[in-house]
Amino acid sequence: MCGIVGYIGKKEAYPILIKGLRRLEYRGYDSAGVALINDNGDLSVYKSKGKVDNLCEFCNNKDVSGTVGIAHTRWATHGEPSSRNAHPHYSESHNLVIIHNGIIENYAEIKAKLSENGVHFESDTDTEVLIQLIEYIANRKHLSLLEAVQVALFQVIGAYAIAILDKNNPDQIIAARKQSPLVVGIGDDEFFLGSDASPIVEYTDKVVYLEDGNIAVIRRDEELKVVSLLNEEQELHVKTVDIDLGQIEKGGYPHFMLKEIFEQPECLTNCMRGRVNVEADHVTLSALIDYRRQLLNAKRVVIVACGTSWHAGLIGKQIIETLCRIPVEVEYASEFRYRNPVVGKGDVVIAISQSGETADTLAAVQLAKERGAFIYGVCNAIGSSIARATDTGTYIHVGPEIGVASTKAFTGQVTVLTMIALAMGEAKGTVDRDEYLRIVKGLSEIPDKIREVLKTNDKVADLARTFTYAHNFLYLGRGFSYPVALEGALKLKEISYIHAEGYPAAEMKHGPIALIDSDMPVVVIATHNAMYEKVLSNIQEIKARQGRVIALVSKGDETIAKIVDETIELPDVLECLEPLVATIPLQLLAYHVAVCKGKDVDQPRNLAKSVTVE
Repeated sequence: MCGIVGYIGKKEAYPILIKGLRRLEYRGYDSAGVALINDNGDLSVYKSKGKVDNLCEFCNNKDVSGTVGIAHTRWATHGEPSSRNAHPHYSESHNLVIIHNGIIENYAEIKAKLSENGVHFESDTDTEVLIQLIEYIANRKHLSLLEAVQVALFQVIGAYAIAILDKNNPDQIIAARKQSPLVVGIGDDEFFLGSDASPIVEYTDKVVYLEDGNIAVIRRDEELKVVSLLNEEQELHVKTVDIDLGQIEKGGYPHFMLKEIFEQPECLTNCMRGRVNVEADHVTLSALIDYRRQLLNAKRVVIVACGTSWHAGLIGKQIIETLCRIPVEVEYASEFRYRNPVVGKGDVVIAISQSGETADTLAAVQLAKERGAFIYGVCNAIGSSIARATDTGTYIHVGPEIGVASTKAFTGQVTVLTMIALAMGEAKGTVDRDEYLRIVKGLSEIPDKIREVLKTNDKVADLARTFTYAHNFLYLGRGFSYPVALEGALKLKEISYIHAEGYPAAEMKHGPIALIDSDMPVVVIATHNAMYEKVLSNIQEIKARQGRVIALVSKGDETIAKIVDETIELPDVLECLEPLVATIPLQLLAYHVAVCKGKDVDQPRNLAKSVTVE
């Protein structure tokens, strides 16, 4: 959620911090701020509500000199969005400042005790409570900043990624994490901090991912030091990140979302590279080679995920059950972690998360692992918390996704789940050889099929202008297309703020049909598959009540075209692969409706890209 950036070195910090904040805007935020120790030794904090541009304007004519600083974009949890509640936050003496991503759950109790001891607060945030606690401990017990941080973090309950500056020690940044990501970049006589690698890669490709409970002591002209809360020095594991700067820039597109929609053919080619052979007759996954026994002997698969990843999981359920003939359950990670689930030895838990940092999914992984389940991660972000916490897994390799509304990560996740089902089904002998070959070949052709669908962009843009007036949308699908309907509705809600619901088409008669009238656009996925005649009947029911229907149909379908208001043609693909092509026009529809309504497509209100707090 919130974005953290830090710098210490020989360069001017402010330009690096501001550029870093812009790189992290995709995470979602409502205010921004920066703290600098300037050339005179003064510790200054500048912050404002709104976009990073507002912060830059506020900093005009301010002293932003200095070679050490921290910066932050805030997504409000405690306290309304305002300059007062924006980060960084001072301690009472104004000698310390902190930025924080996460939630301190016992902040109210700590705040009450500090208030009783004369500490005054300037904001409504849980974050200020933490820096006030650190200073109070340092003063009361005569401890160094590092020691005070260690003592304080033992007292707090919750999640955090923090960075702290000390006016009296201008050559140091203290950073720590628990259940919230934090990366240290190692340059030439300089260090960088980031919530992820995107604000760092321009300057160095060498990074250290902090583990839970670890504290980074970053000092000018010294080696990076990482210690535990008990002050035990930790071994450094320096990783090399491989992110092309072009992947985190718009590249001529008006929005990241549109760029990422159009990147999907190349992204899915990358996702399958080295996994689907060039003859397109075999799928190889290293996870199945290394952990064959655990995966093939699974009694059950449980998929845990949130949001768009949960929709991908619903598709994965169908294809794994179809090809592997083992039961699959799909759980919201936020519910799974709190309902005392029956899970344990013999179960394979597949955790799906684009960022690999989703707090609820990470907690679900930890719970399932404690109970003896085998954990398989499906992530995009290399080195992420979920990737490190799982027993094995598969990266989707679609490149950084900047738009908050997921597009290429969704199709990447579905592609990986399809490859898992194919590899397991072949190894178990539960899929017919001819069927296996048809699906593998069909999967290899998906990038070209998506290129064909992307040619409908102009038509979808025209449709969007027609339906921008709508206050509600209904999305219907059956079988493999039902999760696509859910995902299409979510995309529209996320970026256009139009209320939309996805339903299995047959369930329309069990309630939603009451909503149908001439002002209700209904998007129906009605391709030539096993459910075609059933969906055709559902369309007739909608039209009988004056509903306006946009139908996704197979190429050349004239039957449905005569009935509905608008059609978007899709190329023929195998039914189990239809989600990979059917989702594309729904992504485009959501995008163009949002653009027509003048919405902030890449950074929709109230949303964050990576939900790292509950």
